[in-house]
Amino acid sequence: MVLLGKKFYSQDTVTVARDLLGTILCRRINNKILRGIICETEAYTQDEPACHAFKGKTNRCNVMFREGGFCYVYFIYGMHYCMNVVTEKEGRGCAVLVRALEPLDGLTGTNGPSRLCKTFGITKELNGVDLRSNLSPLWIEKGEKPLEIVTSTRVGISSAVDYPWRFYIKDSGWVSRK
Repeated sequence: MVLLGKKFYSQDTVTVARDLLGTILCRRINNKILRGIICETEAYTQDEPACHAFKGKTNRCNVMFREGGFCYVYFIYGMHYCMNVVTEKEGRGCAVLVRALEPLDGLTGTNGPSRLCKTFGITKELNGVDLRSNLSPLWIEKGEKPLEIVTSTRVGISSAVDYPWRFYIKDSGWVSRK
């Protein structure tokens, strides 16, 4: 097992979004480890209005302003959690939304960000967790680089809709619906 480190997460957000494809998200719950291959992501930077950090640091998005490698979890529609990977340098509000996983070890229901969080038990309690340590309840390991990556516009947003910052593994059966 090789964890992704600070150098990886400190890169440009769009680069991290592409390079997360094929890596493995791991979640420890009690003595069990759940695993899934990241197969869909979206990039968000503080320079564009679809990003939670666009208007600056708030209680909701303050984790986004940490150095790359932390987990940013938020609650939407009063019922769903979404998990993001904080990127770039400290003080810059950027993150990558993990939209879908190809389940490993017999898991199901990980297409779409809220299903992913439900299956992996990702809630607000994991907001701010250091993803660079396998001692934390959530971390990301290196995986195999996908052969083909598809680039498209992001899903489910109403501003900056034309940014081609959604990435997914071609022909993956686990990518969320557009």
